[in-house]
Amino acid sequence: MKIASVTPIFADRFLYVKVTTEDGLTGIGESGAWGQYEASAAAMVKCGEYLVGRDARQIEHHWNVLQRANHFTGMAIMGAISAIDIALWDIKGKALGVPVYELIGGQMRHKVRLYGHVKARTKAEMLDEALLRKEQGFTALGHLNPFLDEDYDRYFRPHAKKMEEAVGVVRDLREALGPDVDLCIELHRRLNPAEAVTFARSIEPYFPMFFEDPLKPTGVDAMSWVADHIPVPIATGERFFNMHLFQSIVARRGVQFLRPSIGLCGGITGAKKIAALAEVNDMEVVPHNPLSPLNLIAELHLDATIPNFAIQEYPSSSKNLHGTTQLPGREMFTDFPEPSSGFLDIPTAPGLGIDFVPDVEKRFPKINRPLDMRPHLDGSVIEQ
Repeated sequence: MKIASVTPIFADRFLYVKVTTEDGLTGIGESGAWGQYEASAAAMVKCGEYLVGRDARQIEHHWNVLQRANHFTGMAIMGAISAIDIALWDIKGKALGVPVYELIGGQMRHKVRLYGHVKARTKAEMLDEALLRKEQGFTALGHLNPFLDEDYDRYFRPHAKKMEEAVGVVRDLREALGPDVDLCIELHRRLNPAEAVTFARSIEPYFPMFFEDPLKPTGVDAMSWVADHIPVPIATGERFFNMHLFQSIVARRGVQFLRPSIGLCGGITGAKKIAALAEVNDMEVVPHNPLSPLNLIAELHLDATIPNFAIQEYPSSSKNLHGTTQLPGREMFTDFPEPSSGFLDIPTAPGLGIDFVPDVEKRFPKINRPLDMRPHLDGSVIEQ
C-alpha cells in the first residue's frame, strides 16, 4: 500500500488530485481552494514529495504531518491537503472493499436531505427558479441571495432601499412557496454588522432556516456580536480552512449551523473532527460545496455518519429554467446518484463510489478563474 504518485489534475474549472499506490490502486480528491487553484496544485506536488513511498493507510498520521511539519498552511495548502486526504480514504475503502462511511463510523442514515441552488439577477427570475425547484421535489432552497446576483458593474443603493427590496424578495419567496419549502438565505458576505442586524430582524416573520455569511469571514467577534442581536440562526464556515477557526466562533456562540467545505477544512478527516466539535456544542452541520460532484460525494459519506447533520448543499445548475437538476461537472464522473424527492442516496460501492471518466483532463480542458472584484460607485471595492 505504498504511495507511488500524487498528481494534480486540472479539469474544466476544478482542481483534483489522483493518488496512486505501487500495487495499482487509485484514489481521487478535490481541492476547495477555488480562488487559488494554481497555488493549491503546487502544494499538492510538495505534499507528494513527502508521501511517495509511504503507507497510504496511515491517513491520520499523514494528515498531521502535512499540516504541522512547517506550520505554514492557509487556504491553498489546505485545499491540497484536503484533496489528498479524500483520495487516501478513497484508496482505503477500495482496498478493503467497503464504502468510506464504513471506515468513519458506519451509517446513521442511508440518504440525505438536499437544498437546491437558486441563482437570479432579478426577483422575478428568482421566484420562477424557486417554484421550479419545488416542482422538482426540493424541500429546501439555498444560494438565495435576496440582494441578487447582479452583473459586476458599479454598485450603489441607499440603505433604506437596499433593505426594503431585499426583505421584499424574502417575503415574496415565502408567499410563493408556502411553508413546505425551507429558505436558506445566503448573504455572500455583503453586509456590515449593523445592516446584518436590521435585515435579520426584518425577515424573521418568514421563518428562514438560516442566515448564511452576512459578514466577511475574518470577523469572528463581529459575527458573534450579530448572533447575539438577531433571532435568526447564523450559518458560516465555508471559508474556514481548519478546525481551530471553527472552534473560535463556536466558543463565542457566533454560529448555529457549521458549514465546513470538505475540500478546504482538512478533507474527510478534518470535517469529521469539526462535526464532533459542533455536536458537543449542540450545533448542526450543513456541508458546503458549490464545486464538483466529487466533493459532494465525499460529503455524503460524512453526512451518513454524523448524528448532527442538518442538510446538504446541492449545487444544481441554474443556467436555465427548463427543469434541469444537472450538477456542474457531472459528465466528468461515473455512477453518480440522482436526487429524488429532495433527497440523495449515499453510494454503497467501495471507496467514494465514483470515479473519473477516461482521459478526464483531456476531455475537459482547464478553464481559468481570473481575479475580479466588484467596484462601488465611488471606485472602492465591495463584496459580491
